[in-house]
Amino acid sequence: MRAWALRRHYNPPVQRHTLTFGQRIRPHVDVELRAAAQAEARGSGVAFAHLERAHILGQASTVQHVRVHWHMLRWALRHRNVRECLGQITRIIGAATKTALGWVPAGNTGGANVSPFKPMPVPVELEALIKNETGR
Repeated sequence: MRAWALRRHYNPPVQRHTLTFGQRIRPHVDVELRAAAQAEARGSGVAFAHLERAHILGQASTVQHVRVHWHMLRWALRHRNVRECLGQITRIIGAATKTALGWVPAGNTGGANVSPFKPMPVPVELEALIKNETGR
């Protein structure tokens, strides 16, 4: 078999150092998004808290930051929460345009109930995950 044919079917393992922060943090964000979906399916009131945790984890990555705000907007639409819907629309725009510039307040939970400019304490377990995935 020719080398080009082998390369087409061979996917070398991805080295951790070649992944972006967004790619490294995504599995942790996904855990919180799944927990939010499961909590909402059970009728539990903690669904939005999981979305807030996902926001804290992903807010340093433009893709993850926008993605979490999209999930928050969908939650607000399902719950017919107009204030949260409007807040999430503005936050999606802000996340898409400001995250890459580093204009995100650490620990901010991302809901419309808090200022989008307010830094907040990062829960210890989330801080450890973020530090591990940033390599610091």
